[in-house]
Amino acid sequence: MITHAVRAHRSKDQLPREEQLAWKFAEVAADPVEVDAEATDMIINRIIDNASVAIASLNRGPIKSARAMAYAHARKGGATLFGAPAGETVCAEWAAWANGTAVRELDFHDTFLAADYSHPGDNIPPVLAVAQQMGKDGRALLRGIATGYEIQVNLVKAICLHEHKIDHIAHIGPSASAAIGTLLGLPTEVIYQAVQQGLHTTITTRQSRKGEISSWKAFAPAYAGKQAIEAVDRCMRGEGAPSPAYEGEDAPLAWILNGRTTRDQGGSPYEPTYHVPLPAKGEAKRAILETYTKEHSAEYQSQALIDLAFRMGKKIRDFDKVTSIVLHTSHHTHYVIGTGSGDPQKMDPNASRETLDHSIMYIFAVALQDGEWHHVRSYAPERARRADTVRLWRKISTVEDKDWTRRYHSHDPKEKAFGAKVVIAFDDGSTLVDELGIANAHPFGARPFGRAEYIRKFRTLTDDILDPKESARFLALAQRLPNLSAAEVMTLNPVAPKGYLAENMAKGIF
Repeated sequence: MITHAVRAHRSKDQLPREEQLAWKFAEVAADPVEVDAEATDMIINRIIDNASVAIASLNRGPIKSARAMAYAHARKGGATLFGAPAGETVCAEWAAWANGTAVRELDFHDTFLAADYSHPGDNIPPVLAVAQQMGKDGRALLRGIATGYEIQVNLVKAICLHEHKIDHIAHIGPSASAAIGTLLGLPTEVIYQAVQQGLHTTITTRQSRKGEISSWKAFAPAYAGKQAIEAVDRCMRGEGAPSPAYEGEDAPLAWILNGRTTRDQGGSPYEPTYHVPLPAKGEAKRAILETYTKEHSAEYQSQALIDLAFRMGKKIRDFDKVTSIVLHTSHHTHYVIGTGSGDPQKMDPNASRETLDHSIMYIFAVALQDGEWHHVRSYAPERARRADTVRLWRKISTVEDKDWTRRYHSHDPKEKAFGAKVVIAFDDGSTLVDELGIANAHPFGARPFGRAEYIRKFRTLTDDILDPKESARFLALAQRLPNLSAAEVMTLNPVAPKGYLAENMAKGIF
């Protein structure tokens, strides 16, 4: 790996494009290096994982809306939609929109947490959609997905968007653009321009994950994937992009991130410097192996705490005897999904599912009482409004613990942790104390996910929906990914039984 130092520059510096971060990404994307066996296996796992959560969400409101918009852009020889017959194809960018929304809706697919947050599996829908429309085979699809993970994971390691209230889809725009460049075998110059456009068009605020969280949380990464496809299309036609996209005088490093806060009036270089690691030429893209999926349908920072709640709940006979529950946790957990957020909506029994998904107080209360977590039942309005749950929920708070924050940001994968220490106090003065650093399903957890677990998750979420033959067909196909023909790639989305899909019949513009 090579660590690239990146900072803002004045226009008069005339920073050579070869020294710009977008060019470095483009060089990585254009490198013809093959994907190794271990990364290949994990990419297959994530294709299965994405399909499982997408099929489970097919008839939820946002997916019906996204699918209706996609159907309005039918295209012969386009791309397929999750659940829809293989012959019903739409324009690739709209397939990415509908499929990306389906993947994100339940907040139940893969994650990577470092300086910022990410769901790298969000790169798969736009890459697959373009592969289908452009007639690419499984090997090309595999290589494109590997690039998407590589760029996004390394951006997340180096550049914190959350600190500046910028949504993490700003890392998807560049990563998906680079991934599509790899898929299509585009020249470095074209990928460079597309990466810059991908960044420029996907900078949005984190209000999408703050306060009353709406269905836009599911649409946001799909929007970034759609923008990436459009960016690549424009640049393939010879168009350029704002440049330098990262380092320019009026670009994100200078004005949205930390660059403008410490400018030196005497004309010295803008600071601070960000350090972005990327593979050297010829080095395999293996960043996907640092990512992890979810066993539970909830914000990733709640995964270990759900497992811990199951364990602690077995020791509590009467939840009304609890007087307080304090979660000692990391800065990110406290301020994003904990009481440090200052969001009253996180304590509201009438809050949206999207808001409850980002309330560790609600999640911990329900997991503690039920000893299970279900992607539908655990968020049902009647479950959220249950009186004894509301009483317990409102006794829960979070505090930042500096050591948990340090572990959250550790570069040592065996020390890195996303959990907490939990102190439960009872009315007789006794306490119950326990802690868990990583989720059971994490690669270093008690029950790490392997291929069997990904397939089990797929079957658990889809067995009540898919015909058994269709389920078996998809799983067999996905596991042959590197050897798939272009025709087989066209059938890589599972098809729901005839009559299963419910459609949004409301009229829009399209």
